[in-house]
Amino acid sequence: MDWRKFLGELQRRNVYRVAVTYMVVSWVLIQIATQVFPFFDIPIWAIRVVILLLVLGFPVALVLAWAFELTPEGFKRTEEVPLHKSIRRHTGRKLLAIAAVAAAIAAGLFIVQFTRRSNPKPDSSSSLASNQSAPEKSIAVLPFSNLSAEEENRFFTDGIHDEILTGLAKIADLKVISRTSVMVYKAGAPRNAREIGQQLGVAHLLEGSVQRTKNRVRVTAQLIDARTDEHQWAEHYDRDLADAFAIQTEIAQAITRQLEAKLSPQEKAAIEPSTRDIAAFDLYLQAKELINTFPDTENWKETFLKAVRFLDEAIRRDPNFALAYCWRAIADDNLYWYGLDPTPARIEMAQASVERALALIPDLGEAHLAQALVYYHGKRDYTRAFAELALANRTLPNSAEVCSLAGAIARRQGRWEDALKNLEKAVELDPRNPKNVNGLSLVYDLLRHYDDEAALFERAAAANPGSRNYSQMVRAQIELSRGDLKAAHSFLATLPADYDPDGQMTSTRLTLALYERDFDRAAKVLASRKQEELVGNGGTLVPASYWQGVIARGKGDEAAAKESLGRARTAIEGKLAGRQDDPVLLAALGLIDAGLGRKEDAVREGRRAVELRPISEDADDGANLLGSLAMIYAWIGDVNAAMDQLIFLAKTPGGPAYGQLKYDPAWDALRSDARFNAMLNELQPHSKP
Repeated sequence: MDWRKFLGELQRRNVYRVAVTYMVVSWVLIQIATQVFPFFDIPIWAIRVVILLLVLGFPVALVLAWAFELTPEGFKRTEEVPLHKSIRRHTGRKLLAIAAVAAAIAAGLFIVQFTRRSNPKPDSSSSLASNQSAPEKSIAVLPFSNLSAEEENRFFTDGIHDEILTGLAKIADLKVISRTSVMVYKAGAPRNAREIGQQLGVAHLLEGSVQRTKNRVRVTAQLIDARTDEHQWAEHYDRDLADAFAIQTEIAQAITRQLEAKLSPQEKAAIEPSTRDIAAFDLYLQAKELINTFPDTENWKETFLKAVRFLDEAIRRDPNFALAYCWRAIADDNLYWYGLDPTPARIEMAQASVERALALIPDLGEAHLAQALVYYHGKRDYTRAFAELALANRTLPNSAEVCSLAGAIARRQGRWEDALKNLEKAVELDPRNPKNVNGLSLVYDLLRHYDDEAALFERAAAANPGSRNYSQMVRAQIELSRGDLKAAHSFLATLPADYDPDGQMTSTRLTLALYERDFDRAAKVLASRKQEELVGNGGTLVPASYWQGVIARGKGDEAAAKESLGRARTAIEGKLAGRQDDPVLLAALGLIDAGLGRKEDAVREGRRAVELRPISEDADDGANLLGSLAMIYAWIGDVNAAMDQLIFLAKTPGGPAYGQLKYDPAWDALRSDARFNAMLNELQPHSKP
């Protein structure tokens, strides 16, 4: 073959020009496909098909260029076209022109892509990254400013804000952040919309102000895109005071329209006010304020009782005020649950209020939530409580409290996946609420998912820098459970010396000292306590004398141990006087009796505690009580009985943690048993955060 003649023929037949033009045009088509197809949600495989077809078409184009020629009469085989009639040169110039245009388009696409990479938009900054992924129909209602001359109208402003938030939260097509997480962004303080949106995981913010005079109320509201800090909507309402109820509904409906959310007839009815009596509404708002802020008050019982008085007066003014009955039930339930009035009469008052609310509005979500609380706290009827939550969720789709309580019930019932799902949703809806974070943390801890628990508190501290100390303290507790005493020391070293919320720091430092068998340091930690009672091994509050007995026992001072434990026994018996069948107190008494050498009493009390609340009925308390029974057996020297319990608990959520079993002197009687050491090896955590 004459290669020079062959290559010359390739050039004459425009094969080179076809090849260049084909490659340039193909590159442009591929770039267009990769940028345009995703915009129209065309699947990625379609882009691959385009590329594959273009690759396969390349040799076909070359063969066609060799075999055929374009003539005024159309395509003909090359051999059929006389040289004097060929227009190949003219065709070649057209191909070069097409290639030049395609190359210009390609150069333009390259410049655009390069510019985007080199100069990213401000909205794509790292501080906004998580905010950009927030659902489009998500919103946080920030506290409104009180522009009223009288400071006492502040509660009215907070009430208007809360009612608007509550109304929006009843719309299932929206994601609405709960009250606790938004209240930290106080009105009047500088606000960075993008940072708030990122911290709360929402795309929009609603803020406003309220000004109340004798017979008038003026409310302004504005909707902000938290991703761009742009105002999307604003409105002001200047009405008679009696029309304050209508304003709340109108704002909720306006926001729904702005976010293009669906509003069903049932949801539209649900956001209507529950009363038209402005005085009753004022009393109701004051009561809600007291109940929502009771942890910040000195006398919890008096705070709840004051709220009850306000609600009773509101109900007297408007006997059909269903929401007032709901909050009356919640106040009574809290009085019972927090031990402020743990009497059957108090829980029955809560039940009566719930029944009245349901009689007025059978599908009222707040009433079903209150009923669930009564079943959960007052009657420990988890099945019926969960059923009530399912009803509440129909009209309270954004309620973090519904999710939190559903998670707590699932935890009690041992439905661990459901517990995690509900509690994670509660944290999503109310990310700055420590109650939700602690609820999810507890499940992680019971499941021994220490890495997840540590990551949770890192996120919590990032979202709420004010909780950093608490997060560091919990991280130390996690490391104690994991068995890394050095890491626990490191976390505790970052905390202020006087930091001790509810005595938790004292308990953590005391536990670390006991694990390290530094009994003198443990005694100093205990002596520096601010509370008379600390959490004991069984999870309940016990007098400091119990821990004095544990320290003396560790030192081998039997006389001092019995004296201290004797005082602790007297204190626990006093608590049991009105609660003879409290299994947690019975387990604590059993452990004290074990330390006092009252073996038969100790075993009877420990077994009775397990019988009263078996793990089949309460996976959380049940496992804890079995752990207490195992420790009772260890303290009285019954190794086999203790191991029987521990071998089961090692495979059960809520059993003793690896760090406790490895280091706590309470288990010293079992350390020479081969079964105990084999169990420790199986429990040892293998991952680190």
